Amino acid sequence: MKLRKPSAKSRPTTLKVESLEPHRMHAEGKVLTTDQGIPISDTDNSLKAGVRGPTLLEDFHFREKMMRFDHERIPERAVHARGSGAHGYFQVYKSLEKYTQARFLTDPSLRTPVFVRFSTVGGSRGSADTVRDVRGFATKFYTEQGNFDLVGNNMPVFFIQDGIKFPDFVHAVKPEPHNEIPQASSAHDSLWDFVSLVPETSHMVMWLMSDRAIPRSYRMMEGFGVHTFRLVNAEGKAHLVKFHWKPLLGNHALAWDEAQKLSGKDPDFHRRDLWDAIEAGDFPEYELGLQIVPEGDELKYGFDLLDATKLLPEELVPVQRVGKLTLNRNPDNFFAETEQVAFCVANVVPGIDFTNDPLMQARLFSYLDTQLTRLGGPNFAELPINKPVCPVTNHQQDGFGRHTIPTSRANYHPNTLGGGCPVLSNPAMAFHHRQERVEGHKIRARSNSFSDHFSQATLFFKSLSKPEQEHVIAALEFEIGKVERVEIRERVVNQILVNIDAAMAVRVARAVGVEPPKATKPPKAKAAGKKGAPSVDASPALSMENSPHDSIKTRKIAALVSDGFAGKELDGVRKALAERGATLEVVGPTLSPVTSLEGREERPLRTFANTSSVTYDAVYVPGGEQSVAALKRVPQAVDFVREAYIHCKALALSADAVLLLSAAGVDDLEPAPTKGVEAMRGVVRSAKTESKGFGQLFAEAIAKRHWERERPLA
Repeated sequence: MKLRKPSAKSRPTTLKVESLEPHRMHAEGKVLTTDQGIPISDTDNSLKAGVRGPTLLEDFHFREKMMRFDHERIPERAVHARGSGAHGYFQVYKSLEKYTQARFLTDPSLRTPVFVRFSTVGGSRGSADTVRDVRGFATKFYTEQGNFDLVGNNMPVFFIQDGIKFPDFVHAVKPEPHNEIPQASSAHDSLWDFVSLVPETSHMVMWLMSDRAIPRSYRMMEGFGVHTFRLVNAEGKAHLVKFHWKPLLGNHALAWDEAQKLSGKDPDFHRRDLWDAIEAGDFPEYELGLQIVPEGDELKYGFDLLDATKLLPEELVPVQRVGKLTLNRNPDNFFAETEQVAFCVANVVPGIDFTNDPLMQARLFSYLDTQLTRLGGPNFAELPINKPVCPVTNHQQDGFGRHTIPTSRANYHPNTLGGGCPVLSNPAMAFHHRQERVEGHKIRARSNSFSDHFSQATLFFKSLSKPEQEHVIAALEFEIGKVERVEIRERVVNQILVNIDAAMAVRVARAVGVEPPKATKPPKAKAAGKKGAPSVDASPALSMENSPHDSIKTRKIAALVSDGFAGKELDGVRKALAERGATLEVVGPTLSPVTSLEGREERPLRTFANTSSVTYDAVYVPGGEQSVAALKRVPQAVDFVREAYIHCKALALSADAVLLLSAAGVDDLEPAPTKGVEAMRGVVRSAKTESKGFGQLFAEAIAKRHWERERPLA
C-alpha cells in the first residue's frame, strides 16, 4: 500500500503505519466503476424505457449508487459527536521502566504512532465548536504491544462518581426531549435541575462555568485522563498515576462574548484552526505529564483517588513531564478516520492497568458496547484507523464487516489442525491484571471517602485569579438565568453554590431573581483520608492566568488598512511578529490591492465583510492619515477595534490610528503619548509611524489576554 509522503517538518515514525492508511482511489488513469469493478460510462442518466419513460429496475448502477448514498450515515456518537482529529507520534524522553513495562514508555528511541480526536461533548455533529462545554481529548497509541487508548477530557474531573449515573447526566445535559432545545448548551432547566439534586456535580460545574469550557483552540488546551490508573513494572510493582497533557503553546481561552459570536461567524473555528496549523507545518505539541503515587497512598490526601470528581493538586504531587506528543498529519478522509475511530477505555497494554474507580469500571463496558451499534458490528477493530500495527492473531470469526480472511482449519484453542496456533504468549510478555484481594458484601452503596462534594469546588474557585472568578460568576448568572423554573434556581443557589462560596452565591442569587442565601459555613468534609493528610487552600496550577504566557507562536493578527497606510511600518511589524512565529493578515475594504504611502501595493487577504476581530488574536492599525480617515468611515473597521478592546485582546495603533479608539468608544485610557511608544493594558500606541520598539511591545502584549480591561460586573 502506498504511503503518503510526510510534511516537510515531519519525520518518519519508527513504527510503520501501513494499517492506518485508508485505501485510496486516485483519479489519474482510473475509470469509474461499480463496487464490483464494472466500468461505467454514464453516471448522469438512469436507464429508462425511452427518454421520457420510467426508470428500469435492471439499472444496477443506479440501484447501487442510491443504495450506497442512502446508507452513508452511521449513528453519531451519543456524546462527543462533533470532533476533529489528527495523526502524529509520541516519544518518551527517558525510560520509565521503574514504573511500567509499557514499551512506548520505556524506549526513548521509539516513536509511537498516534491518532488524536478532540471533541465537544453535549452537541450534535452539526453544532458549533465554540460552545461552553467540556472538550474531549482522546489519544490512540498504536504500540508494538497493541493499542492503548487514553480517553480523556480537557478538565481533570467529571460530573459523577459512579457510572450508573452517566445516562442520567447525559439525558439532563442534552436538549430537552419535548422540543429538542437547546442544542449544545447546558443553560436550561433539566441540567440545572439535575445539578441541584446531585451535589457531587459541584466541582465539575465550577470547571464548566470557567474559562476552561471555551478554549482558544485545541492546540492551546490541557488534557487529562480523568481517572486514576495503575502503572505496573516488570517485577509486578504498581503505582497509581494521573495522566496529563500540557500544550507547549500555553493554556488560553476565548472571551464568552467572543465565543458566542464565533459560533455564528465560524462554527468550525476549532476544526479549521487545527487543520490549518498542521497544513502550515505548525504542528501542535503537548507534553505527557504524570502524577505518580505509591499504591498505598490512595487515601493519603484527605480524599479518595478513585473518586473521579476529585483532582490531585499539583502542589501536593508535582506533574512529571515524561514525553512529547506531536500532531503532524491531517486525516485523508474525515469519515474514514475521524468518524470511524473507536476509542475504548478498556484498550490498555501490558504495564498499564485499571483501578476500582466506579466511573472507570462503567466506561470499560460502555465504550465497547457503543461501538457495536455505531460501527455496525464486532469487526470495527479491523477498520484501518482502528487496526493495531502489531500482528493480530486469535480465533474471532465472522460478523458484519469482516475484513480478515482466515485460512487455518482450526478456529478454536487448543488445536492440532492449525499446528496449535496461535500459541499462548510468554507470560512475561502478556498482559496481566493486577492481583489484589477483593472481598465484601454485595451492596449498592458508596464509600464514605466519596462523600465530600464541595471542598474541591471551593478549592478550584479560590485558586482562580480575580478576572477568572468574575467569568465564573458571569457564566453562572447567564446559565441559571436561562432556567425557567424558579424552584430550580433557588435549589442551585441555596443547596449548591452557597456551599462553595457564600459571596458568589449571593451575587448569583440577585442576578437570577431569587432570595439571596444567608451566610453559612460549608459542611465539614466527610472524606475518610488519613489523619493529618496534606492539603492546600489554593492551587495556583488550576488558574489559566498562572500558566505560562510567553509565546505568540501561531497567533493570527489582523492589520487593518486602506489606501495611504504606512507601508514601511507595516513591514516592520510583520517582521517582528514573524520572528516570534506569529502571522499577520491584511484586512481591507475589498480584496483589490491597496496602495501604501510609499506607493507599494498590498493585497488584503480578507475584507471587513467576510471576517471580524473574533477570528484573530490581536488587531493592528498602521499609521497613515488617509488610511485611518477611510477606516473611520467603515463601521465594520471601527467594530474591529471596539470588539478587540472589549474582548481584552492586544491592540496596536500607530500615529493617526489612535483616533480609531475614540471612534470605537474606547474612553478609559490615558491620553495617547506625544512622543515615543507606550503599552497600557495591552494597548500599544505610538506618537508617529515606525517608532522604535513598537513591534516588540506589541508582540509582548499579544502573549496573553488583558482581562484588567473588563468593566466590573454590577
